[in-house]
Amino acid sequence: GTSVGAIRAKARRTLSRQGDLSLIVIDYLQLMGGDGRPENRQLEVSEISRKLKLLAREFKIPILALSQLSRGLEARTDKRPTLSDLRESGALEQDADVVMFLYRDEVYNPDNKDELGAAELSISKHRAGPLGKVRLAWLGAYTRFENFATDSNSDL
Repeated sequence: GTSVGAIRAKARRTLSRQGDLSLIVIDYLQLMGGDGRPENRQLEVSEISRKLKLLAREFKIPILALSQLSRGLEARTDKRPTLSDLRESGALEQDADVVMFLYRDEVYNPDNKDELGAAELSISKHRAGPLGKVRLAWLGAYTRFENFATDSNSDL
């Protein structure tokens, strides 16, 4: 997979060509590779996480990294993801400034008509702000989330 070094090089090229770089998005962090040969995958993901944090500081921009969750949550009654479900590394939780999870009840309870088209964005870690949950509308035909229109604008 792509290394943090390769992302750094591409970021520098983009910055020199366009003069601006405001965000880096990593789609599926576990597909990235480390620069060396670590003892195990958990150490490698920890190294990648730490280097992405340093890269964000170097360029003074946010890095949005999407991560796979462990399969352990599938065995639980409540399928809402938690920080301990981040796959292959506690370093992801430690290094991140913000950790958010998406949850759609209809995936696990398709007969619950009250939750069709609804999603929950859970802010489970926020180094500089509050934690909480936001109700979203899920538009599956467009693979898109939007603000959830409610009559009362209340919390979940």
